[in-house]
Formats: sequence, structure tokens, C-alpha cells
Amino acid sequence: MNIQTDKTSVAATSSVDIKRILQMIPHRYPMLMVDRVLDMQLDRSAVGIKNVSINEPFFQGHFPTEPVMPGVLIVEAMAQTAAVLVVSTFGSESEGKLVYFMSIDGVRFRRPVVPGDRLELHVEKVQSRANVWKFSGKALVEGKVAAEATFAAMIRDR
Repeated sequence: MNIQTDKTSVAATSSVDIKRILQMIPHRYPMLMVDRVLDMQLDRSAVGIKNVSINEPFFQGHFPTEPVMPGVLIVEAMAQTAAVLVVSTFGSESEGKLVYFMSIDGVRFRRPVVPGDRLELHVEKVQSRANVWKFSGKALVEGKVAAEATFAAMIRDR
């Protein structure tokens, strides 16, 4: 971790692997939608990865002959990336807390996400007050926007 001491600096962290993500957020298969967090600016932004596989359970019904990742799960993947950022920012005392959506606004789906895609989940904090955080997120495949949204979530004890 690289931490500077002036008021305008932000700590940067290295990547967060799946083992650490499982310690940080309560989501589990089949609802865990982030495989790794590549880059983080604490209290500011993060980039997560979801490797989309044909083995995902939702592809059995969405759609069997033309598999497409449901848009709502792309938004969930962005939110889980944001949850890892929040836990990293608050520290270990926030690990395992529940995160509830409060709002999802301005959602746009630009292109389908299909098996074999590597979904890059870019999230940036818009604001935070106490236990409520608002984020702007973009999901990219090969550098092209697949989805975008602004969402707010509340962090609560179990």
C-alpha cells in the first residue's frame, strides 16, 4: 500500500484476489460477481474484473441458444466492486457487513456481454455520507462500454 500524508493524497492498493474478496464481502456463488480488483484508490475508485464463463448458472435460461449476461447482474458486479472499495477504505472492522442497494439511476446497456468476455468494472465514488455511498460505474469489454449506471448503497451490520 502506498500512503501519502498530505490531505489531497489518496492511498493506492495493489490487486485484491478472490480469497481476499471472500473475506471482505458476504456474497457467495452463484451471486458473487467480481473475481478480482485490479486497482484501487481508497475512498475514490476501483477497477474490478468479472470473467464471464458459459458455466454461469444464469446462461441456462438467459438465453439457451443465445447466451447473454443479464444487465441487472452487470450492475450487481459494479456494486460488488464498489463494496470491496468501501471495505478497503473503512478497514477490517467493516468486513462482512451487508450492503443494500438504495437506488440505481441512469442505467444504460450499450452492448451484450457473452461467455468468454472479460468484464472490467470501473467504479468511482460520487459522494458518501456516514454509511451511504453513491457511485458512478461503467462496465467495459475490450475497452468498449457495455453498461453504465449511477447507484447508491447503504452499508449495515448483519
